[in-house]
Amino acid sequence: MKTEYKIFSGVALFLFAAAATYATWTHLANDHTEWVGTVALILSGLLCAMCGGFFWFVARRIDLRPEDREDGEIAEGAGEIGFFSPGSYWPFGLALAAAIAAIGLVFVMWWLVGVGLVAVIFSACGLLFEYYSGTRHTVEH
Repeated sequence: MKTEYKIFSGVALFLFAAAATYATWTHLANDHTEWVGTVALILSGLLCAMCGGFFWFVARRIDLRPEDREDGEIAEGAGEIGFFSPGSYWPFGLALAAAIAAIGLVFVMWWLVGVGLVAVIFSACGLLFEYYSGTRHTVEH
């Protein structure tokens, strides 16, 4: 995780520097700052900083992985990585619900935005609890 947080932190610093440069450049060229690009760069930098902060937080709490150590070998990373769902319909439902909410925003139909957001919450809960209930739930005897 050390590698990941260093990459995201570096990209965040670059985006903040690019935002400052962009704001200064547009202000000097046009006598006013172009705020859309400046805000977009700042928000992108904040998003990368958030990801970098998460990876830094996790890296402090887990043991070093082979790819984080200088003496790590490729063979040390062999074996089971984790569990990946073989197939699920919930991501499609989540995307459809988000699209409904977005269409409601585009056409300023607040009732449709509400329906879409409720559907997003329902779909996200379905995706999250897919293996805790329903047909994929493992019952211990």
